[in-house]
Amino acid sequence: MAIGRDMQQGMTPGDNLKRTRELVGYVPRSLATQQTYQALGFKSGLEIHQQLLTKAKLFCRCPAGRYQGPAEYDAELVRHMRPTLSEMGEYDGTALMERKTKKNIIYRIKNETACTYEVDDTPPFPINREALGIAVRIALMLKLNIVGELHITRKQYLDGSIPTGFQRTAIVGIEGTIPLTTGPVRIIQLSIEEDACREVSDSGHWRIYRTDRLGMPLIETVTYPDMKTPDAVAEAAHYLRFLNRSSGLVRTGIGAAREDVNVSITGGTRVEIKGVAHIRWIPELVHNEAFRQKALLTIKSILAERIPKPDAWNVAASEVDASGLKTDYAPILHARQLGQRIVAVTLPKFAGLMSFFTQPGHIFADELAGRLKVIACLERPNMLHSEELEPAERAAFADCVSSASSSDDAVVIVWGPPEDVTTAIETIEERCRMAMAMGVPNETRKSLPDGTTIFERVLPGPDRMYPDTDSAPIPIEQDVVDACGLDLPASVEDQMAQLGEWRIPRDTYHYLLKRRLVELIGRIAADFKCRPRFVGTLLGHTLKHVEGKFGAAQKFEPERIYELFAFAAGRKLDWAIMPGLLTTAYQFPAMPFESVLTAVGYTPISAERIAERVATLQEEFERIRTSPDPGARARWIMGQLRPDALGNMPLPALRSMIESVAAHV
Repeated sequence: MAIGRDMQQGMTPGDNLKRTRELVGYVPRSLATQQTYQALGFKSGLEIHQQLLTKAKLFCRCPAGRYQGPAEYDAELVRHMRPTLSEMGEYDGTALMERKTKKNIIYRIKNETACTYEVDDTPPFPINREALGIAVRIALMLKLNIVGELHITRKQYLDGSIPTGFQRTAIVGIEGTIPLTTGPVRIIQLSIEEDACREVSDSGHWRIYRTDRLGMPLIETVTYPDMKTPDAVAEAAHYLRFLNRSSGLVRTGIGAAREDVNVSITGGTRVEIKGVAHIRWIPELVHNEAFRQKALLTIKSILAERIPKPDAWNVAASEVDASGLKTDYAPILHARQLGQRIVAVTLPKFAGLMSFFTQPGHIFADELAGRLKVIACLERPNMLHSEELEPAERAAFADCVSSASSSDDAVVIVWGPPEDVTTAIETIEERCRMAMAMGVPNETRKSLPDGTTIFERVLPGPDRMYPDTDSAPIPIEQDVVDACGLDLPASVEDQMAQLGEWRIPRDTYHYLLKRRLVELIGRIAADFKCRPRFVGTLLGHTLKHVEGKFGAAQKFEPERIYELFAFAAGRKLDWAIMPGLLTTAYQFPAMPFESVLTAVGYTPISAERIAERVATLQEEFERIRTSPDPGARARWIMGQLRPDALGNMPLPALRSMIESVAAHV
């Protein structure tokens, strides 16, 4: 395919985008099959981070779980990240990238939730034993091998999210498996570690963090890359989330659990999608990442034909005279007003590749723009290029550059402060060389709600961990392990098997496991002699619907459901009234149950009195009858008597009563 040459013969960038999408063979996830992923050589692994429900942080005694608003702080601390040589005499790639950004890292500190440990002014306290006990317990639930001695290490965190530049972490358990419908997935390890800061903003050379979350205990569960389809990745994430929650010892809510997903295909490399906020995003994200890697490998093969000697390849940068520009493109006008530098960068032999498809809604030019934002700190819109898809951007580019020096070349225009533009030129050249050398760079990417990703930072090197000289090894005695292993909750697979035995609808499983309601179903069914299927359906359908309608923020504890059943059993109410009682009790969690009963319109009526009304209703129906349907009478009478029967007698018994009376008329 003569990509680039055809564009000089009348093909538009939009046409090129469509053609390269076909060349990559992209298919929407809805049309993809297992064979699609086999052909790609798709594989994926997970890193699940889960905050633990403790009173204090992991290596100090500040309270955990107390959050501050973006503007709630008592002090600000400024830090700058600088690379240093390792013991092996090498620099970490992420550290070198962060140096280029020249970021000012601002920490907003609230005295209530932070201390001098968080800002690296004092050594760590001994590890929080409550948190360690929870980590051991969850490791046992995963059937991992518990380590005999805990060794605390430092894991480099060079984006500024931890003031020390490293995270203290320790492996608690190793080597286990979890069962999926597609087969077992192996667990590499479970570690206990401290959480990082929460980002407030990241714009230009300023990145701001809150320190309330910093240092909170969490566990990280890491799997092998055993998942071969996007749905299997999501299933594994759900399984681990359900298992963590079933312990009753982890935090829930936004940000309490976060997923990092590692993706690669044949010929590609590991790319980490960082901080996925919702498991439902995972299938689309990893599907698109797999095809992004295929697109980048296709670009690599095209460049290998065009540029047989990549070492001799260089970009050419030339200044754009802003004073003579005739353009109404607002970003360029703003740059000219600020006296910023505007540069045209020629990329030899890259014609047709700027508009090359990479992800839905993204092209290769976005690979450059993403790095310019992060590394050169040029906020979007930060560049124009010779294959712009939109007419306004195409016209703006033409106003700045008449044409490329060669029909085989692409041109990129960048603008900004002089120092940042110098970094931008280096970044563009570096990313293009990566396209030639490796195709798919090792990097961390940020997930977006539409299922695509953008560049976040260079993936840290393999030597990012080293011993923490401030922390001595901690023996984990067998009696501690035995104590943590007492009364472990049922495994996720056992809970799912139990739901199956109870014949509870499968579409309720996700909600029931997420809300830790399986054990409650068993208690209610056993204590009040009602069918588990009824209880499970009530919680999995009715409670889920009510929660969705009125909001999950209601202070409605699951134990109140048990109390509601106890109340109904004590009043000898028929279970058919429970959906109405549950709906009202959820809306008004402080309302006494007697008032809830009144609110649903319940009046105690004997079965005999209800039966007396059947004959009268039979006669009334005959007077108003309009349908020849023989079943219409029973349905109409049922509707009339249902409010009286609810809570007083089973609805099937009411139906039988109506049919019995009708048979004697």
